[in-house]
Amino acid sequence: MPFEIDPDLPHELAPLAWLVGRWEGAGVVGYPTIESVRFGQEIICTHDKRPFLEWQSHTWLLDEDGQMVRPLATELGFWRPLPSGEIELLLTHNTGIVELYAGRRDPDKPVIELATDGVMRSPAAKEYTAGKRLYGLVEQRLMWAFDMAAMGQPVTSHASAELKRVA
Repeated sequence: MPFEIDPDLPHELAPLAWLVGRWEGAGVVGYPTIESVRFGQEIICTHDKRPFLEWQSHTWLLDEDGQMVRPLATELGFWRPLPSGEIELLLTHNTGIVELYAGRRDPDKPVIELATDGVMRSPAAKEYTAGKRLYGLVEQRLMWAFDMAAMGQPVTSHASAELKRVA
């Protein structure tokens, strides 16, 4: 079922309209330094009629039966489309990391590719130096993938998920 575009959405956000809503689903997280596990996720992407989107993501560890075990990561941030066609994504994580991503959307389909332009860490945060993210809408599902460079590893696949829009 296609989604309805919010009539209050500022015209600057039209290229990102497909992100707006509440999403739920599951994915896999792993890295050379950690064992792969399944996780659940909820994303809430909203606007307040200004030309940016507010982003909230919460993830939790899933057991073999798909039941929540414990919270994992939280990220809060903002999507900012620029007049040049570029997209900025600013994210703050509960782990003491702040990221600024820059990238572009595909003009012909709902796909956005981003790479870090800046990473800041608190003194207590784990070592993390770069990230790449891919977001797309495929058959009305939000699909995303995240690659990162951390803990002395080069940019490597870290997490991906498939989420459905929920009312």
